[in-house]
Amino acid sequence: MDKVSQLLKFSNQVASDMDGFFDKKGPGKGNTSTNDYIKALGNQMEAQFGEDYSQKNICGENSSAVDFYFPDEGIAVEISLGLKYPNSEYEKDIFKVLLAKSLGKNIKKLLFISKPGGEKKSKQPFRLAIRNWLDKEFGIEIEVIDLTPQT
Repeated sequence: MDKVSQLLKFSNQVASDMDGFFDKKGPGKGNTSTNDYIKALGNQMEAQFGEDYSQKNICGENSSAVDFYFPDEGIAVEISLGLKYPNSEYEKDIFKVLLAKSLGKNIKKLLFISKPGGEKKSKQPFRLAIRNWLDKEFGIEIEVIDLTPQT
């Protein structure tokens, strides 16, 4: 199984294991919860593949990092749990991968992992226009996958 498929598998497992993961938490508690989630995912991936793919600074001499980066697959992953909200980091995350690509990083896809509603929001006209432009002009595909609450 490729790394991104494994990350997606772990994404739902870790979300299901975290009590109240799908509850709205707001600033502060939400940030802490997201950081805990990314750390748990990173630990799972490192145990599976023997390498840490999380919090990779691929944007040059600055502190910007993507949540996960798989250079051999050319995929950057952002855990953007609030993607469904108007003030998400959608555009900022896109600029991170554009900067990384301009610095010679292998970037073919930006994958967003979101709580339910992110995928639908990504299909609104403005975000769809950005998505199409990024693919046409830079050869970077955007994919948005919503986590699925386990019942």
